[in-house]
Amino acid sequence: MKFRTLIIAGLILGAIAVGAAWVLPSDSYLLLPDTAKPLAGKVEVEGEKPRGPGGIYYVDVIVREASLLEEIAAPVRPEGADLVPAHALVPPGSSFRERRRQNLRQMDRSQEVAAAVALRELGYDVKADPEGALVVAVASDAPAAGKIEPTDVIVAVDGTAVRTPDDLRRLIGTRKPGQPVRLSVRRGSNVNEVVVGTVASPDDKKRPIVGIQVEQSADIKLPIDVEIDLAGVGGPSAGLAFALDIVEELRGKVAKNLKVAATGEIELDGGVLPIGGVKQKVIGARRSGADVFLVPAGENAKEARRVAGDLRIVPVENFRQALRSLATLRRNA
Repeated sequence: MKFRTLIIAGLILGAIAVGAAWVLPSDSYLLLPDTAKPLAGKVEVEGEKPRGPGGIYYVDVIVREASLLEEIAAPVRPEGADLVPAHALVPPGSSFRERRRQNLRQMDRSQEVAAAVALRELGYDVKADPEGALVVAVASDAPAAGKIEPTDVIVAVDGTAVRTPDDLRRLIGTRKPGQPVRLSVRRGSNVNEVVVGTVASPDDKKRPIVGIQVEQSADIKLPIDVEIDLAGVGGPSAGLAFALDIVEELRGKVAKNLKVAATGEIELDGGVLPIGGVKQKVIGARRSGADVFLVPAGENAKEARRVAGDLRIVPVENFRQALRSLATLRRNA
């Protein structure tokens, strides 16, 4: 009788422990798929034409705190979830509130750059002058900490002009990790010289970095009104989708009655940059019934194909290639 009582008590305690682990928060977060959503009704362009069937879809990733049970037991995590530590989402010294503000700023810039790229492709006279590399985040333990701040614009490296983020990476890349660089930094109306050390990139020990995240700074003036509202969604990864949708609205013949999902940060010259959360975004595109998913070429495309199933993945390096790929899609399908 005592043995049976002990077994029952043990089962009850085990159930309580599992229940507590299910609700107690952990130090990690889950990246989860979200269904792809149409841009119809979210992008308004002056002079737009009526939409036909199909359309352009954007894909986001849901981020939520993992429970203690989800952290220690992978089988209980939702389908397509990835577990990531908090520091992978928010650098030390920052906060989720600051990350949220940063993501919203990135979204605003992404919309403006996407509109400039799309309208220029359609032959509009767009003023879009690159002005340097805009700092959007600084790692608290990096050489740049305390010397460079978010909203600074880097305009030169060792006296050589920086007009784009690629310029900055290329010029810093001429150093060896550990060697300092002299940066010309615009803060407000002033430009100051700042000497910053370098360290090896965690992804490539031969590549020097100063520990900042940058985006394109540009003076953009659009010839027509373009309004985009995703109701609080942040980040730059919808840039390619925005640009495709603007062309679809003004010229048509982009989606061609298909559900076209797209992801990728877009640069002022039309280049498409890699993004995070590819696995979750592919699953989201599949769940929405997308016919095709455009993703940045390279590692993003390789990862996308691993989980794509029957969803057709089209890797692209730039905006014009994306348009050409869609123009020939039916012929090649």
